[in-house]
Amino acid sequence: MEHLVVLLVSIPVYLGGIAAEAASLPRRRRAGADVVGYERRDTVASLAMGAGSLVVGVPYAAAAAVLADLCFRARLVDLPNAGVAWLVAMVGWDLLYYWTHRWEHEVRFFWAGHVNHHSSERYNLSTALRQPWTPFLTVVTFPLLGLVGVEPWLIFVAGGLNLAYQYWIHTEAIDRMPAWFEAVFNTPSHHRVHHGSNPRYLDRNHGGVLIVWDRLFGTFQREEERVVYGLTTDIGSFDLRVIAFHEYAAIARDVRAARTWRARLGHVVGRPGWRPAPSPVAVPGTASRLAVAPEETTQAA
Repeated sequence: MEHLVVLLVSIPVYLGGIAAEAASLPRRRRAGADVVGYERRDTVASLAMGAGSLVVGVPYAAAAAVLADLCFRARLVDLPNAGVAWLVAMVGWDLLYYWTHRWEHEVRFFWAGHVNHHSSERYNLSTALRQPWTPFLTVVTFPLLGLVGVEPWLIFVAGGLNLAYQYWIHTEAIDRMPAWFEAVFNTPSHHRVHHGSNPRYLDRNHGGVLIVWDRLFGTFQREEERVVYGLTTDIGSFDLRVIAFHEYAAIARDVRAARTWRARLGHVVGRPGWRPAPSPVAVPGTASRLAVAPEETTQAA
């Protein structure tokens, strides 16, 4: 629950930042800056998704707390002091965040819970609050820090601070940070790439606080061409039910239409956009040999 407390305390800062950014971007646009800015319905939807995530997040946080306690009781090491504990908690959470976030982009069922964060066609501080309502994977991954001696309360404080950091990087008001900062930390430039539907930007820059994980694991992409925000196929809706659950509905439709169990499983745990291979087609003049096209795999933004 501690990370929810951190987020609740941060709400006045979040809302103040949104108000200040919304006031500044029109002036920047009139001065020639290439920024998308705010749209009332989009902003309201993002704020409502954020408020909803705080409510529906309580049982997920409670389940994660139980698992974190179990992991801590079974810990493999005892950390020597508070300083080391904080370091392991912050860096460990960020590393687990990278892999959790990456899996949310690479496994369709997890993508269905995360996709709402990418559903806005705008990019501003309100987008940071467009949070998932079904964060299933996070219940399992972050409590694992207990196994390396991080106390449960510290796990969730680290999580709250990590997410609070990510608020400010959801903006077009900042171009680039100093080069040394861009090399180590996640920044608005790096995260704009992550929210892009441009082909070269798909499934890139998954880091939370540190961008070094993307550099180490081969998912880093520098911001180059103008970012097109949103999904490869935008939902075109501000209805919270559509934003939160549209991909689950799409999975259900694909599973119902699938003809084999392999295809049904692929629609759930394959990459977003996965499709089964076309039906085998007989090669002319051959009775027993079939020509089969390879499976088609596409990625989502």
